Amino acid sequence: MMGLETLIRMPRRWKRALLRVMDALLIASSLLVASLLVGRDFSQVDEGGWWLLGVAVASSPLIFQVLGVYRVVLRFMHLRFMASLVSGVGLVSIGLLVMDMLVGWPVLWEAIPVFAMLAIITVSGLRLLLLELYLLSRHHPGKPVIIYGAGVAGGELARSLYHGGQYRPRAFVDDWRGLQGSLVEGLPVYCPAQLENRIERLGIELVLLAIPSAPRCRRRQILERLEGLSIPVQTIPGLEDLVSGRSRIADTCDVQVEDLLGRDPVPPFPELMDANIRDKVVMVTGAGGSIGAELCRQILAQEPRVLVLVDNAEHALYAIEQELQLWLRRSDKRICLRGLLASIQQGERMREILSSFGVQTLYHAAAYKHVPLVECNLVEGLRNNVFGTLALATAAVESRVETFVMVSTDKAVRPTNVMGATKRLTELICQAFAGRDLGHGKTRFCMVRFGNVLGSSGSVVPLFRTQIERGGPLEVTHPEITRYFMTIPEAAQLVIQAGAMGSDGQVFVLDMGEPVRIADLAASMVRLSGFEVKDDDHPDGDIEILFTGLRPGEKLYEELLIGGEVQATRHPRIMTSREFSWAWSELEAYLVELHEAMSASRHGRIQALLVKAPLGYSPEGEMVDLVWEAQHASSPLEPVMQAASTSAVVPLVQERFRSSGST
Repeated sequence: MMGLETLIRMPRRWKRALLRVMDALLIASSLLVASLLVGRDFSQVDEGGWWLLGVAVASSPLIFQVLGVYRVVLRFMHLRFMASLVSGVGLVSIGLLVMDMLVGWPVLWEAIPVFAMLAIITVSGLRLLLLELYLLSRHHPGKPVIIYGAGVAGGELARSLYHGGQYRPRAFVDDWRGLQGSLVEGLPVYCPAQLENRIERLGIELVLLAIPSAPRCRRRQILERLEGLSIPVQTIPGLEDLVSGRSRIADTCDVQVEDLLGRDPVPPFPELMDANIRDKVVMVTGAGGSIGAELCRQILAQEPRVLVLVDNAEHALYAIEQELQLWLRRSDKRICLRGLLASIQQGERMREILSSFGVQTLYHAAAYKHVPLVECNLVEGLRNNVFGTLALATAAVESRVETFVMVSTDKAVRPTNVMGATKRLTELICQAFAGRDLGHGKTRFCMVRFGNVLGSSGSVVPLFRTQIERGGPLEVTHPEITRYFMTIPEAAQLVIQAGAMGSDGQVFVLDMGEPVRIADLAASMVRLSGFEVKDDDHPDGDIEILFTGLRPGEKLYEELLIGGEVQATRHPRIMTSREFSWAWSELEAYLVELHEAMSASRHGRIQALLVKAPLGYSPEGEMVDLVWEAQHASSPLEPVMQAASTSAVVPLVQERFRSSGST
């Protein structure tokens, strides 16, 4: 093995020189054997004949060189090498035939076909032998794996793993009967029913899914079958990532949760994606968040004239701007991209940005969305979500924005938490603005409501992965808690398409599919990571699922509809809902009163006003605002706040409303 290692570490020019010598010897040997096989008598060949024969043999490496045979790296040999080799042997054979016809010696023409076959076998066989020796030298006791999917992707994955050394492929599993029982890349192909037996016999430690083109419903079926084996499962990137070059076959990763949900996205409608974006000035608030960032990616692909990114989180804004600038450089598209640090609470700043850039379409994704955090920070949640949206909507109307699309949430439906109540109130604000004629030119308002997105900053999925890596337990609030889930790209596409449909003031609801029990999702992630769930039936399991109790404001079940009046749209995943709206004259008076309570930090009054409003808000349990708790730790009475007086607050809010055209 030391000699083999020395050979492998030789400079490439030395290796090529050695291959040329060996090829010449193999060509000569093939010619001599072919001549013997056809009965050639070498005693009749004179010195000149041997000399010409030597010239013909020595010229073969030169022919191979011209055809690029020596440029092929042995461990990456493919069919093109064989084509070059066959062409080279063919040219050598033609040269020998010409010698035979012109001189009559030293080769009989009957030997030429035999020589060609022997030369191809010996020269290619030498390289296969060297390749096997190389693989043997690189053989490490890698983790034995079985590949699910024996198609093109599976074959490429097996070849990549051979060279990597981290994993050692032992077999394939494939659903297609035509492949079962055959050999792919030298490995046997088994049917799925044999998988459990093969795992035990071959000592398999990991299953790799190599089915990038399979629909998600099919991947879900396979994962459900693998889940019961309690063996780690990883997958190669999806077909889109492989085609775009963002990932390679060998880039295995954990099973994506969208595969567990088994829901295939509907292809976007190009005319809806383009309608409010192409060649227009588009702005996204909350551009650094999960939904906002994906909206920016989707919008950029539709080629707006200008894309304005707004966020008050410096690092998040920097990250998405850098990502989009890199995409623009690679795609060679000329789109103006502008990143602005600003808060939607600053009405004058919003008005300045909207009018300066001439924004035509506005996607409003900025909000405080984490339920427990907003529950513990009542005043700031209200200030940002409600009055920030109010300031933004007012600025949009005054700046003659054509379309205002607000991203809402299923938590706005019969809310039990402050975050949901604030989002429902922002829906009512947008609906009220849609019914007003402020004399600035009409802005079309619409709202898009959907549930949880996978992989967002507040999603349970990354939290579960972290807890699994730590060895558990996985923390779930309640055994029966369910949630709707959707991937971030699909949600962003549907928001854009919904915003291009319908009339002013419409509430759009996305079809989220079937709700998912969080406890079942946690158990599936544990099993597909190769562990057993520890419970009463499996006391010796690996990872426990711990139920911690519902958090403040958390609901067992989320809803997407307030009423029952739902209408279909031209898109199968987008519905429109006819729901209660609040007249602006009544809403304005309510907002003045709510602003007074917020500015004075009167927590009890704020909660009472939220309950009073037609939001369907019904808080469960006591208030958990951290400031309120600290204030009431020593006294049961709410202290009088000196920071702002009612007499100073009311004119301020009324002035803001008057500036937007209210009477």
